[in-house]
Amino acid sequence: MTALSPSQRDAALAALEATEVDVLVIGGGVVGAGCALDAVTRGLSVGLVEARDFASGTSSRSSKLIHGGLRYLEMLDFGLVREALRERGLILSRLAPHLARPVRFLYPLKHRGWERLYAGAGVTLYDTMAMSGALPHHRHLTRRGALRACPALRKESLVGALQYYDAQLDDARHTMFLARTAAAYGAHVANRVEVVGFLREGERVTGVRVRDLEHDRTFEIRAQQVINASGVWTDETQSLVGERGQFHVRASKGIHLVVPRDRIQSSTGLILRTATSVLFVIPWGRHWIVGTTDTDWNLDKAHPAASAKDIDYLLTEVNKVLSTPLERADVQGVYAGLRPLLSGESESTSKLSREHMVGSPVPGLVVVAGGKYTTYRVMARDAVDACVFNLNRSVPRCCTDKVPLIGAEGFPALWNRRGLIAAESGLHVARVEHLLGRYGSLTRELLDLIKEDPTLSRPLAGAEDYLRAEVVYAAAAEGARHLVDVLTRRTRISIETFDRGTSSAAEAAELMGRVLGWTKDQIDREVENYRLRVEAERASQEQQDDETADAARLGAPEVVPLRVS
Repeated sequence: MTALSPSQRDAALAALEATEVDVLVIGGGVVGAGCALDAVTRGLSVGLVEARDFASGTSSRSSKLIHGGLRYLEMLDFGLVREALRERGLILSRLAPHLARPVRFLYPLKHRGWERLYAGAGVTLYDTMAMSGALPHHRHLTRRGALRACPALRKESLVGALQYYDAQLDDARHTMFLARTAAAYGAHVANRVEVVGFLREGERVTGVRVRDLEHDRTFEIRAQQVINASGVWTDETQSLVGERGQFHVRASKGIHLVVPRDRIQSSTGLILRTATSVLFVIPWGRHWIVGTTDTDWNLDKAHPAASAKDIDYLLTEVNKVLSTPLERADVQGVYAGLRPLLSGESESTSKLSREHMVGSPVPGLVVVAGGKYTTYRVMARDAVDACVFNLNRSVPRCCTDKVPLIGAEGFPALWNRRGLIAAESGLHVARVEHLLGRYGSLTRELLDLIKEDPTLSRPLAGAEDYLRAEVVYAAAAEGARHLVDVLTRRTRISIETFDRGTSSAAEAAELMGRVLGWTKDQIDREVENYRLRVEAERASQEQQDDETADAARLGAPEVVPLRVS
């Protein structure tokens, strides 16, 4: 079974309620989904529960980069960079070639002589540590060469540049594919299932008590080992056990702006130094992603808010190098995410550790926290290793470095056949390329939907880049339970359109309703909830500080299913 369908969710919950599993994972972000895949591919029985939607927290709000982190070289954190670059190579070449792709960056140089030597040595080391050959090596460019690649740069803002490569993917889709692959190997996977307490036998954790938010019922799940992989919610989840954790997680807010591609004339991304960190301008389809910030956040973790101050900061920094400045009106989308940093002595979040830690504060419970998106697989391996140690029985070693995600198999061949697929399906080749880059070999499943209902080949109203079939497929096979899941995570309509997806909401809800059996009242409520969400986010982005932005964002109601008694 490869689909996260409504019936699969029901079956998963029934199985979790009826039988004890070897490993239960709390948290459907990239690390939690990675843990589920790691454990199930070792032959363990596995459950995965997520309180909201897969990747609804940090794992859908990153810079969308799979990278080693050039700035960590400057901190002399060679181990972290080497590990991340190895993972980048695996994702690109074997694990998710259908979801990841190379991206070229330009690093403008402001000083003659020493800066080229210093930065060049760093990028040379970066390329050498990668060792995979999956991406081209860096190049040195003159100022003329740099301006040819990026005409948008102000001539006086650089004396030359370095060009290097990293990789990117849609983080939310990748996380969902991890969960879906785990389900395909036999894990019991369900979103909208909130952990409300832990089960104990003496000091030992023996499972959890959960609430199925879709049907408002509470039941128990028993497990030999429980993994807390709840990211920025680690401390809150830990508090349910009634035990202090071995380490604490601190949230750092990072915001990103999305602007149309034509606002910055460039064939390459940019990486720029700021006074406190680095700033990326990242190609993203027909858009650019500009980010990020790095500030402490102690307010609502479910819906971190971007303030006007955050947005103005990014615009000010990027405009220092652009010949035609970006204006607030150019911003199509804004999103804010929280990094789960391991708490330390420093007051500056940019200096807190991006390394991860695994601990077992009480028997039966493993906690994993920290780390980077890129190293999710290593974090998952270490967490499951801790579970295996506690199980006291022979279990195979981690094999996820050899387990491609669903959709990866045969992807290169299908990409080479995209012209023939277009001719057979009646879609334009650009549409086929779009589908292959989001679904890989599972594109056939969407083409089957279109064959059954040709109206699904039409673009979605208000979001021309996406087909109606993609909304139906999200609800039928990708675990989307609510309209917000589709418009913000299964697609990126919420940040890729100036109206933030409001003109797509009604049609998308109607298409989802066909799959999920929604009544007209439910469809109307989903659309209204989404409209209020967008309204609250826009209001928060007009506020000058975090506190007022947070208050404005919390003005939107949470998604609540319309239950029929």
